[in-house]
Amino acid sequence: MAAPFPVDAARPSLATMRIATWNVNSVNARLPTVLAWLEAAQPDVACFQEIKCVDEKFPREAFESLGYNVETHGQKSYNGVALLSKYPISDVVRGLPGEPEDEQARYIEALIEAPRPVRVASIYLPNGNPIDTEKFPYKLRWFQRLQDRARELLAWEEPVALCGDYNCILTPQDAAKPEEWVRDALFQPQTRQAMNALKWLGYADAHELGKEPKGTYTFWDYQAGAWQRNNGIRIDYALLSPQAADCFRGMETHRDARDMEKPSDHVPVVVDLNLGA
Repeated sequence: MAAPFPVDAARPSLATMRIATWNVNSVNARLPTVLAWLEAAQPDVACFQEIKCVDEKFPREAFESLGYNVETHGQKSYNGVALLSKYPISDVVRGLPGEPEDEQARYIEALIEAPRPVRVASIYLPNGNPIDTEKFPYKLRWFQRLQDRARELLAWEEPVALCGDYNCILTPQDAAKPEEWVRDALFQPQTRQAMNALKWLGYADAHELGKEPKGTYTFWDYQAGAWQRNNGIRIDYALLSPQAADCFRGMETHRDARDMEKPSDHVPVVVDLNLGA
């Protein structure tokens, strides 16, 4: 299957690390599509969210055949995150610290042992809807726990990439029709404040570093012709520590992956870091 999205074939193979994040919306249901995209885009590291399977059901061999090391934090039928890397993986953290009773599989973090190591996390932040239920306070507590972990990681003074589906529409410009989201947990003032607080710790949004244009969305609902009408939102992010931001070379939002056969409702976000810099 040919990829209808851009691939930077000229990027240096040794100095540049390509990190991708993608909510795949069930890795087994969309395995041929995911594999086709990986083969075309050739990320060195891939962060998946919503794998929707336990660790034993993750199609590890299919990704290992493409040269990836695989680490997962799965959950039956729901949630689940994974890290794939063409470099060795170590120091794996499964689950976000701070709430031991939380059984939802939404966070995996590891050290990617490239010549210049990079710490990468795959994040699936809670949706939070409906906002008048316990789901919204859980979302905000999860955000606070992520801020606490992100602050700890900054103290280590190493390149860090916090990648994933944050379920946050940060600004009105991040939605084609922001008025449709005013009562949604993704666009509540508390959600946006929590996202900004995370950035204000010292993390840079790759979307902003890459000066992506208005209308660069990462999610289109399956319903009501959202894709065909370009009624999208931007909720997938790659946040970079100062040490990673200093290595930023460029980014791509692979919009046309939404038009592949049996697509996810999200598209990949891809960041290139020049680790030789």
